[in-house]
Amino acid sequence: SPRPSMAAMAAPPPAEPSVPPGRLLPSLLAVEPLLFLATVSLGLQGPLATQYLWDRLGAEHGYSDRNSTDSAGCGDGNATADPLRQEVEALVSHWNLYINLGGFFVSLFSVTLFGPWSDSVGRRPALILPATGMALQTAIYLLVMYLELHVAFFLLGRVLSGLTGDYNLILASCFSYVADTSERRARTFRVAILEACLGTAGMVASIGGGQWRKAQGYINPFWLAFATSLAATLYAAFFLRESVKQKKEAKLFTLSHYKAVYRLYTAPEHLSSRWKLALYSLAFFLIVMVHFGAKDLYVLYELGFPLCWASDLIGYGSAASYLAYLSSLAGLRLLQLCLEDTWVAEIGLVSNIAGLVVISLATTTPLMFTGYGILFLSMAATPVIRSKLSKLVSETEQGALFASVACVEGLCSLVATGVFNSLYPATLHFMRGFPFLFGAILLVIPAAILGWIQIWDSKHDYNHFQDASLSPTKD
Repeated sequence: SPRPSMAAMAAPPPAEPSVPPGRLLPSLLAVEPLLFLATVSLGLQGPLATQYLWDRLGAEHGYSDRNSTDSAGCGDGNATADPLRQEVEALVSHWNLYINLGGFFVSLFSVTLFGPWSDSVGRRPALILPATGMALQTAIYLLVMYLELHVAFFLLGRVLSGLTGDYNLILASCFSYVADTSERRARTFRVAILEACLGTAGMVASIGGGQWRKAQGYINPFWLAFATSLAATLYAAFFLRESVKQKKEAKLFTLSHYKAVYRLYTAPEHLSSRWKLALYSLAFFLIVMVHFGAKDLYVLYELGFPLCWASDLIGYGSAASYLAYLSSLAGLRLLQLCLEDTWVAEIGLVSNIAGLVVISLATTTPLMFTGYGILFLSMAATPVIRSKLSKLVSETEQGALFASVACVEGLCSLVATGVFNSLYPATLHFMRGFPFLFGAILLVIPAAILGWIQIWDSKHDYNHFQDASLSPTKD
């Protein structure tokens, strides 16, 4: 047989990602469908669960038939003084607090366990587990509605989902997957594309969920939420290609996974980037905390006087808030042509602050939607921070990093739920939109942090360049 030429022998083989035998479909490299499905499930559950709590608790306390109230008493200025309505608003807010606190407190520990574990065994197991947990949570919610169980069973479903990592682990694993498969220079936009999937899925779920609930009640939309969670589980189990190139066996229940997250901020090899990791994490914490806190209250704010929205308008409002993901993606791409990533994030924070101020003062439907419109660049900051964080650690630490980011997100939800859901009923008597104004003020802090790091980096690079240019003269 003829021998191969020297050129053919010298040519390196084409780079191929790690692909298990029998998993060769080209679409399997995409993690976006899984995130889309999981977000549709979450987007359906969030507003509908709050409205279900409103209806159930209102009926139990003699404040039933919210739709008739919308057309009769809610538009009356005296509605603000209705003690029964305020009692129902406070009850719903407190139950949201209990449910979210329980779920996120549990997931805070499970995410930091499964995330570093995925650096060794692969991303797919860390995607299958939380998707299964979300399906289980939705199944329990359906049982509550079918059997009219006590709303405390919502808390049980959320805790069981938290034990498997909840939605935060899906986010952490998806962003780790993107870090595994993207180049450093293109990572910010690649992360923004993944976040745009969040907005697209949330917008579809919000519009569909609001209209569907108005037409057929709560059961059928929750069946779709269950189906999408189950589809995300099956996609991760049978269709998604593994992104970790060198998998190895690793114990799951060991403290070494928690230590891997701890070492990101304390190990000697990270002395030069430790303070940046800490500051970026603090900025991320404040931004996401405000985002979660405001999002928790949008539905309650829109249900109450003077807006008094029905479920269809609530769906459109949720869709408008999710649209910021897509508009932020487009704005990020355009602004990157002429600005550094940090300054794009700063513009996004200005958009976020201005939008929250307008929403805090909204007394009419057009003004509320104006606030949503001003938020069009509000999601530009988070992909920039995620990208900068991922560039501060090695390839083998992406799972631990994004587990720590998910831990921060879990803490965000913990604090946001406690602060905003407690602040809302406490400030109803003097300013219903005060929590949104409070969030706008908080966002000034991450804007200052990002600007200071960028200025420090610019001065450091300039001094380094000057030293490099002067060194030949010294020689």
